[in-house]
Amino acid sequence: MPDVSSIVKAYDIRGVVPDQLDEALARGFGAAFAELAGSPTVVIGYDMRPSSPGLAAAFADGVTGQGVDAILIGLASTDMLYFASGHLGLPGAMFTASHNPAQYNGIKLCLAGAAPVGQDTGLAQIRDRVNAGLPKPGSSSGTVTEQDLLSAYAEYLHSLVDISASRPLTVVVDAGNGMGGYTVPAVLDGLPLRVVPLYFELDGTFPNHEANPIEAANLVDLQKAVLAEGADLGLAFDGDADRCFVVDENGGLVSPSTITALVAERELRREPGGTIIHNLICSRTVPEVVRENGGTPVRTRVGHSFIKAVMAETGAIFGGEHSGHFYFRDFWRADSGMLAALHVLAALGGQDGTLSELLAPYDRYIASGEINSTVDDAAARTTAVRAAYAGRDGVEVDEMDGLTVSAADWWFNLRPSNTEPLLRLNAEAADEATMAQVRDEVLGLVRG
Repeated sequence: MPDVSSIVKAYDIRGVVPDQLDEALARGFGAAFAELAGSPTVVIGYDMRPSSPGLAAAFADGVTGQGVDAILIGLASTDMLYFASGHLGLPGAMFTASHNPAQYNGIKLCLAGAAPVGQDTGLAQIRDRVNAGLPKPGSSSGTVTEQDLLSAYAEYLHSLVDISASRPLTVVVDAGNGMGGYTVPAVLDGLPLRVVPLYFELDGTFPNHEANPIEAANLVDLQKAVLAEGADLGLAFDGDADRCFVVDENGGLVSPSTITALVAERELRREPGGTIIHNLICSRTVPEVVRENGGTPVRTRVGHSFIKAVMAETGAIFGGEHSGHFYFRDFWRADSGMLAALHVLAALGGQDGTLSELLAPYDRYIASGEINSTVDDAAARTTAVRAAYAGRDGVEVDEMDGLTVSAADWWFNLRPSNTEPLLRLNAEAADEATMAQVRDEVLGLVRG
């Protein structure tokens, strides 16, 4: 069996099928996960990629070979798998490569209650176990059963956010041929909404555009449709529908930081004084809004395992990332793009203004967006940037996650990629000129 170290990432398993990930490896990962999880049953879901059903079945075979039962929930979004894990109290596996191109697939793993499995919480152990040889079958074999949880998933989301009394809204939804095409009808049907579907056909070859809404080019069709339909807003989901991006009635792109601030305010109304998590590349708007609404903001590193760990430590009611991941304590601290979408719909439908008017109070700063630079030595370039700013009057430097440099009216974060020779820059300032000056100075130092 080949060395699987290259496909076991920080938070999941991901590689090209079948060159890096095939059914034999999936069977090995299933057996190793069954050993790690220590549960009599594992729940398994998969996305619409052509390779997903076979990989999921092989994983189930590996699980049952260890005497552990497997429940197949079939087609699912990643947050639906998290729901299954929390609802059933079982560890779970989701077969998806999220927004990656069609030739990829992968596995997202969680313990009972949707607790994350990352490098430090089991993935490294699973990697080493598979590299040491496929775990041998036990003396008894587990069973495989099927269970449909789509309606239970929709009902649970409705119990958390009720929009049945909303004013009628028109919403365009771009599922990108991903799992949103399966879950959106179940969640939004019967609500006071006119839903205009884009690319709801499940197709893991992504014939229309990549299912990666963080890239602006993949939102162009949604923006055009919102304007053509005179819609109140647009929603875009990534391939496994755990992330949600929003377009306003003018076709304008809404920052995930803005959605984080909006949802934080709503959750703090429900639970005054609560703690809200935000990662360090979220806009300064987020902690400002949290404090203005009587909450406690807590800043974390980028990455879902860090967010979920800090949520558990602090009892936080909500957390947001600038990448479009939104985490809810009442959803087992897991991320759900669909639940975030329901919050946006509820907020908009509960008042008479437009979405751009609703969000205007959260539009306080100018952001650069994430800018990637290819570098030969990320550490050396980061050190050079640190040296250029350290000691300047009114400037603070911290290294929680990469390098963050802050002043009264601007900040930037420079982080290395985990998988590529890249440095990622995010900058924000009180006005366009200041942001551009900071951005260009840092890029000059990074790119030489």
